Parts: sequence; C-alpha cells; structure tokens
Amino acid sequence: MPSMKLTRKAISSLAVPAKPVTWWDSDLAGFGLALRPTGSRSWVVQFRPGSGGRAAPLRRVVIGNPEGMTPEGARARAKIILAQARLGHDVAVERAEERRAESFAELAERWFAEHVETKRKASTAAFYRNTLDIHVLPILGTKRAVTITRQDVARLHATVAGKAKAASKAGARRVPKEKTRGGRVIANRSLATVGAVYGWALGLGLLPSGTANPTKGVEAFREEGREHYLTGEEMARLGSALSQAENEGLPWQPDATKPAERLKHAPKEENRCVVLGPHSVGAIRLLMLTGCRLREVLRLEWSQIDWSRGLLVLPDSKTGKKTVVLGGAALGVLEGIPRVGRFVIASGSAGQKNERPKADLSKPWKALCGAACLEGVRLHDLRHSATAVGANAGLSLHQIGGLLGHK
Repeated sequence: MPSMKLTRKAISSLAVPAKPVTWWDSDLAGFGLALRPTGSRSWVVQFRPGSGGRAAPLRRVVIGNPEGMTPEGARARAKIILAQARLGHDVAVERAEERRAESFAELAERWFAEHVETKRKASTAAFYRNTLDIHVLPILGTKRAVTITRQDVARLHATVAGKAKAASKAGARRVPKEKTRGGRVIANRSLATVGAVYGWALGLGLLPSGTANPTKGVEAFREEGREHYLTGEEMARLGSALSQAENEGLPWQPDATKPAERLKHAPKEENRCVVLGPHSVGAIRLLMLTGCRLREVLRLEWSQIDWSRGLLVLPDSKTGKKTVVLGGAALGVLEGIPRVGRFVIASGSAGQKNERPKADLSKPWKALCGAACLEGVRLHDLRHSATAVGANAGLSLHQIGGLLGHK
C-alpha cells in the first residue's frame, strides 16, 4: 500500500489513478486519502474497534474531502476517531444506524397517528396537521430525526417568522386575497410542534439514549396580548347595531376592487342595507351574555338546553364537559330564536339529513363592527368582556373560571 506524509503540497501532486487507490499517511496509521478514477478524493480513516486483532471487523469511514477539509483538520479528526475506536466506540456502526434511522417526517407521522389523533380533539389535530404540512415538514421532513440540531430548529423558527403573506390561489373560493403563511406567532407554534414530537419520542424511547430535544435553548418570539375588553359605551353601541341589523338593516358599500361591470349592477346607495337573520343576531347576543366560546355557541343543539334549570349542558368543549349558567336575558334570546333543525344557530343545511353547524360569523360581525364603530374588535373579545363584567360584579376568579369553563 502506498504511503507518504499527507500534506497540502504532497496531495496536490497526486494524479488521477487508473483504478481506486488509497495513499496512507506515514505519520498516523489508519489515516489516508482515497483517490478514484472519476477524480473524486476523500479523507478516510480505517480501524478495528476495541482491542483490535484479526477477529475484530475492519472499518473504514469517510471523514471529508480535500476541497472542504485541510490535511491538518482531517488528521485531527482521524485521531479522535482512532482514539474512540480503541475504547470500543464504532463510528461506522453509528453512521449506519443513523442512515437507517427514521426521518423527521416519519417520526412526526407516527406522533400524529399514535398520539394526536387518538388523544387530542379534532380541531387540535387539524391545527397540528396544518402546521406540519405547511411549515415544518418542508424544512425538516427529509432530515434524520437523530441528526437534527438546535441550529436546524433555530433556522426553521427564523424562516417561518420571516414568511410574508402569500397571494391566494387563482380561482380559490371564500378565502382572503392574501393568505398568511407565516409570522412570529406561527413560528412559535412550529417550534412547539417540533418540541412535542421529540418529547413524545424520547418519552417512549424511540430515539437513541442521549438524544437531546433540539428545541431546547431556542427562544420563542415574544407575543403581544390581543385582549380587548369592551366598555359600557361600546357594548351599548353594539347592542344598538344588533337592533338595527335585525330591523331596518345595516348599510353597506360595494367592494371597490370588484370589476366595474359588476359594480354598476349594485343597488342604489339609499337601498344598500342588509338585514341579519335571527340566528346570526341571536348567536352574537349569546356570546355577549354567556361568555361562551364561538364554537360552543355555533355547535349548540336544542337538546343541550335545560330550560327548567336555566343551563346549557355541553357534552364536549375545549376543556371537556361543561355546564353554562344562563341568566334571564340569555334565556330570552334563546326563546326568540326560531327552531330550524337540531342546531340552535341554524346553517344552510338545517333540517337536512347531514345537517352541519354554521361555520362562522365573520361577515355579520364585520358588518356590526362597522356600524358600531368598533375598530379591531374580535368575536373572542366578547368572552373577555364577559370576564370583566363578572369581575366588576364581585365574582371571584374561581367563580369566573367555573362559569367560563376554564381549567
């Protein structure tokens, strides 16, 4: 076997061989430079793990190439591997196990199927599915789970945070013109999702012992609170807008971004009023009076109302089974809602065989906020406002939490 002291000058004079050959370093046994007829060159280290001897298997590991690693750096790396080999540490076997190890995508799919879908609510599972498919897997999916580092996760976190709003697909229906595909909040949720995958896998021993959760040490972005508590005056304006909406209707303006030929068919300005139906108006009044979550009201069924005791008995909510105490005003709202189908807030499929609850209240809420001059107020803020009303009435935090269904 040819040997020489492997230096920069020495290896630069080596010609491309007619067949594969390895030049071994004359100063460090087991360290060499492999050359191939294709012109590729690789630093290699060869050893027998443990005490050595003919009985031990001969291993060869590639540690780099001259284009990316100097002879001095390759020799230093080879010394470490050879020292570990004398202690029985087999780098070649470890690398083979890494190549056979699950990719992060495979591990995440196991976590989703065995943990999320079986132990979490459908809405939570849908959120995790969306986060994985849009943000996490395109960046980390093909990497081996055991090789992902803190730097990889930090890069994912920064990449998702830096994503701007993307235009919606052409021809898409019922979507905004620009769809948020990232941002700091979504980046934090992506970070938490990756951490949950590793926490589950490490807890079950699915990763080699000593594997660290790569999300540890990656600092999440600071998130600003979005709570808004409606004042008495704002509540009064909203109440007036609700009354106007169900009687004479709310004024509206056509979308100026629509084609001119469509705008010319819009009603005259004095006739531009939209009357909200009793179900949409009733839903918003229930949100104001009960402090319920939006989905709890939209999915409320007539059979879940205990009229005699003035209660809503919800079999399933975000925090499990829940009982909501109704005041006289809330009972009055429920009595005034027409019964159409099994859901209190009827949807377009009310009364049909495959009846589904109403999807959202975004359009009527936007119209009401415009009429009541409520800038930047969300439907969920009605729940926060109900909390403030309870606090002002002298209720304890424990009582408020029980009424709202907080853990």
